[in-house]
Amino acid sequence: MGIRLEQITLREIRMPLVHFFETSFGRTTERRIVLVEVESGGLSGWGEVTAGENPFYNEEWTESAWLILRDYVAPRVLEGRSAPVRGHLMAQGGLEVAVWDLEARMLGKPLYQHIGGGARREIPCGVSIGIQDSVPQLLEKIETELADGYQRIKMKIKPGWDVEVVGEVRKRFPDILLMADANSAYTLADAPRLRHLDEFNLMMIEQPLAHDEIIDHAKLQAQLKTPICLDECIRSAHQAEQAIAMDAGRIINIKLGRVGGFAEAKRVHDVAQRAGIPVWCGGMLESGIGRAHNIALATLPNFTLPGDVSASRRYWARDIIQPPVEVTALGTIAVRDESGFGYELDRDFLDSITVRQESIR
Repeated sequence: MGIRLEQITLREIRMPLVHFFETSFGRTTERRIVLVEVESGGLSGWGEVTAGENPFYNEEWTESAWLILRDYVAPRVLEGRSAPVRGHLMAQGGLEVAVWDLEARMLGKPLYQHIGGGARREIPCGVSIGIQDSVPQLLEKIETELADGYQRIKMKIKPGWDVEVVGEVRKRFPDILLMADANSAYTLADAPRLRHLDEFNLMMIEQPLAHDEIIDHAKLQAQLKTPICLDECIRSAHQAEQAIAMDAGRIINIKLGRVGGFAEAKRVHDVAQRAGIPVWCGGMLESGIGRAHNIALATLPNFTLPGDVSASRRYWARDIIQPPVEVTALGTIAVRDESGFGYELDRDFLDSITVRQESIR
């Protein structure tokens, strides 16, 4: 449907994490998140920019997203023009998903239906556990998450925190669904070490090599029994087609921000589905808005593996949506049927953590 947007508002909110989250490229204790509100006909749609605070996951970060949206994307979209911006998919995706949310509200439909989802009424959930200060601390966190019902454990790895640590986890938890995420921490020269991970019956190893590397992933996959899951290097359906054709990975993680929103996420999903490649929904420490969008995405039929969509309370003392996202004892999230992304905004709390706001008309 064609919508003429009347106003686009950017907000930066700051939310301290309940527990630090560490990957191969650093530790996060507080999220600086850009939210995008689009308005038309008295209704609002909401989106979230999933970029990190620093340009480490990819080239985007909170500040770049704010500038790209304010100075380039939002003015052009309001004028009804396309925004010929190269890259910056997380910034553009924050606006794109907000428009999908607005359209769904205008139609009086839940977002998951508007994007063509609805293959499941409950989303299977896993958790992502960052690098810890010690192995006992990691084992304790895994124990807690399993007790909460989560169906799959993803642990972050990096050189110096990999084979031996995974071995300790597998020794303690021999039967759980377990995967390792390297966030591009290795090179092809590390293949002999990564081959040791084949001993631990992992579901997958996620993005072991460079963030923009497909060819070397194909060379590495040929040396591993463990399936490689591609994350950072898949930004479009075309790249997914290339990677699949080369057998660079046998699973794909789809993140809304990384591919620029729902439209491209659906295309990546469809490419993978036609090739028989399963997909799952990755997380970027989102607030409730981004989390609700991920739930909608994960109702598409090929999201057959538990994703990183987990309960609000794992990350936030208080979320910006009501009710907060909750996980059942079976490790699932129920899909809600309210229009748009399905939750109410906690506007008083949202206002209290907003550190800047700017509207473009």
